[in-house]
Amino acid sequence: MDVTVVGSGPNGLAAAVICARAGLSVRVIEGQPTPGGGARSAADPEFPDVLHDVCSAVHPLSVASPFFAEFDLAARGVDLISPEVSYANPLPGRPAAVAYRSLDRTCAELDHGESWRRLFGPLVEHVDGVLGFFLGDKRSLPPDLPTTVRTGLRVLAQGSPLWGSLRGEDARALFTGVGVHAIKAIPSPVNSGAGLMLGTVAHTAGWPVPVGGTQRISDALIADLQAHGGELVLGEPVTAPPAGVTLYDTAPTALLAIYGDAVPPRYARALRHYRYGPGVCKVDFVLSGEIPWRDPRVRDAVTVHMGGSRAQMALAERDVAAGRHAEWPMVLASLPHLADPSRIDAQGRRPLWTYAHVPSGSDADLTETVTAMFERAAPGFRDLVVGARCVPAAQMSLHNANYVGGDIIVGGATLFAAMVGPTLRLDPWTTPIPGAYLCSSATPPGTGVHGMAGYYAARTMLRREFGIEKLPSLVP
Repeated sequence: MDVTVVGSGPNGLAAAVICARAGLSVRVIEGQPTPGGGARSAADPEFPDVLHDVCSAVHPLSVASPFFAEFDLAARGVDLISPEVSYANPLPGRPAAVAYRSLDRTCAELDHGESWRRLFGPLVEHVDGVLGFFLGDKRSLPPDLPTTVRTGLRVLAQGSPLWGSLRGEDARALFTGVGVHAIKAIPSPVNSGAGLMLGTVAHTAGWPVPVGGTQRISDALIADLQAHGGELVLGEPVTAPPAGVTLYDTAPTALLAIYGDAVPPRYARALRHYRYGPGVCKVDFVLSGEIPWRDPRVRDAVTVHMGGSRAQMALAERDVAAGRHAEWPMVLASLPHLADPSRIDAQGRRPLWTYAHVPSGSDADLTETVTAMFERAAPGFRDLVVGARCVPAAQMSLHNANYVGGDIIVGGATLFAAMVGPTLRLDPWTTPIPGAYLCSSATPPGTGVHGMAGYYAARTMLRREFGIEKLPSLVP
């Protein structure tokens, strides 16, 4: 075997696909009984025709990243539906804030839409440059320098006390709700970067949902891997170093357990000091009907941010960062059936996916908290709930070993991690362990179903280990 990939998340599968297409023999080993890592789906245990997404549910970068743009999921039978409403944010005591794929319509419905246009208009016009900035390897010259400068200045401004330049309570909440996907006390450059990247995609490609569930993305990658001779092994956690070259789609600290005393002392110390961030409590609901939102425009939103106003979200994220449970936590929600009616069973039951931000390692069940938050924004919600499945932050790693303490960002929600990687190395996908490379979202460009960390790790590994300078085509 030329290459072993440990972990079958989107980055691990992206790396495996590239290596197999380069003519190498590749084996992917996954500790879970099902493949996909952060891109999996599973049937509800009580209502088997209701499909939940185990981790990610909505995929803004599934067509926008350079890897997936070339891999072309649509050509492989993955139907990605981008709804007219990219995301919405219910607000207490006033109409919701709504982001449409149309920038014009979004601006028209905000109190101070001209401020939203000033922020996003130039980025929407140069979306490729924006994506090149955020999804680049941070070690090469960005493809569009003017857009890089323009975007970088916005990241700094919106990640600082200057974030007040965005006017209107609704616009500020709308931007903040996207930024706190990074799970970081705000304002910060990490949050503003997430808000700008995902917000720009929202007004261009949109925030698509894969018909048939997130698993379809992983299945397409696996099919290509196997078509090029690659192997997939499930249900076998890796506890000792595989022979030969290995790419790890794992949390960086997993190397300590796998290699033990073979980890060079200085690198071992750096890994022991690696810090994970706050976690999420995942609550999957099964609903009997549509949510009766106070603001009817939210009824068309596949993605809903339930954090309230900017002030409420900022307070909640500060509490969580300090190790306290927030009274009104940030909750991300998805209703995939609005784009994919096949997710509704014959009795009209449909899934509701939610993540609530909590302190690292929390064992709290936030089902009632999340239910109460929906009830405030949609009176009568409670009566629709026919099932609820909670995975506290402390148990998230049982479903995905990378999510230590429930941290779905894998420790990457810092500017250092986004730019440098998990430890101080010139090439963040390498390690000082011979033949061992990292390709998880703990390496640049960070979290998200985009495959780019796997792409960059494979590029480095192929050059260093096999002398392959030109990456293979990914065209179907």
